[in-house]
Amino acid sequence: MKEYKPEHIENELCFAIYSAQKFYTKFYSESLRDFNLTYPQYLTLLVLWEEKRPMMIKEIGARLKLDTGTLTPLLKRMEKDEWFTRTHVPEDGRKVYIELTKKAVDNENVIKNQIKTCLDSIDMTYPEYQNSVETVKSIGQKIKKVDETLESR
Repeated sequence: MKEYKPEHIENELCFAIYSAQKFYTKFYSESLRDFNLTYPQYLTLLVLWEEKRPMMIKEIGARLKLDTGTLTPLLKRMEKDEWFTRTHVPEDGRKVYIELTKKAVDNENVIKNQIKTCLDSIDMTYPEYQNSVETVKSIGQKIKKVDETLESR
């Protein structure tokens, strides 16, 4: 990209993504406050709701792109708040399955509707929303590819 000249932080893609992520997290936090959930906890529930089966912590971490050191405290808080239960695999105590509780199942549509209501307040059409998601995913994949190349050196 020959035309690129870093001059103003407001014109940097990395800063635009960083700023948007901060606003988005705050936006979601407001929506989730009534449920005593954080944005990362909500994302965890989305994975479990989508899969509709008990999942190993490692699987959840892979989907969320989080390591177990980051995920474990988040999961402990969610278990304490009765969003799911943990079950240790008898043959290997290190393996733990996470399974949604009745509370989590019963609140799935309520929470998703709350998020939808908040998203409706954004001045954006659904096609614009979908296009934005695809653009951000594309940027992420390009950066991931470069990271993988650098790591293999």
